[in-house]
Amino acid sequence: MALKLYYHPFSSYCQKVLIALYENGVPFEPQILAGPDSPAFRELSERWPMKRFPVLVDGERTIIEASCIVEYIDLYAPGPVRLIPEASHAALDVRTMDRFFDNYVSTPQQKIVADSLRPDDARDPYGVREARDMLDTAYVWLDKVMSNREWATGEHFSLADCGAAPFLFYADWTYPIGNAFPNVTAYRRRLLERPSFARAVDEARPYRKFFPLGAPDRD
Repeated sequence: MALKLYYHPFSSYCQKVLIALYENGVPFEPQILAGPDSPAFRELSERWPMKRFPVLVDGERTIIEASCIVEYIDLYAPGPVRLIPEASHAALDVRTMDRFFDNYVSTPQQKIVADSLRPDDARDPYGVREARDMLDTAYVWLDKVMSNREWATGEHFSLADCGAAPFLFYADWTYPIGNAFPNVTAYRRRLLERPSFARAVDEARPYRKFFPLGAPDRD
């Protein structure tokens, strides 16, 4: 039975999973969530009451949360590109960088975007400043880390890069990385050139008009 993925192409967390699937050509049945009244969304709601996505279904098994889904794919549908190293210390490095991109790049980026969707009288300028400060700190730290690395933990593409790709992609749209962090900019460019992510980016192009801050005319 083929894997089923409930997702939206424009979602960064969904792209994280798509990259893992595309890296090794893992077949799956796409269940695109075209609004709360769509059949796919109703099925998602039955399987996962939180109604958050992506969600992967493998027979009777339902897997939630993007990082867990990528680990599941790497475990049950392994290919030539291993996304979690077999060596425990190397696997810990990958999971550490995965958490960094999730908590310190994606989380503040999404906070800024979410604030832009609020009514004017419900905006949180202090929270937005905090989010921008966190992104500044994350960019500084990552620029040092990436000074001698091709991918997030070194020579091999991994789970951490699956998350870094969409998170840095949208972070630069939201709070530009700029010329002050050349190693981060170069890493983001390498990620965009990776065929698996390039495919995910192309599939999401029709939805760019929905980006609340206005999608820049690039990438």
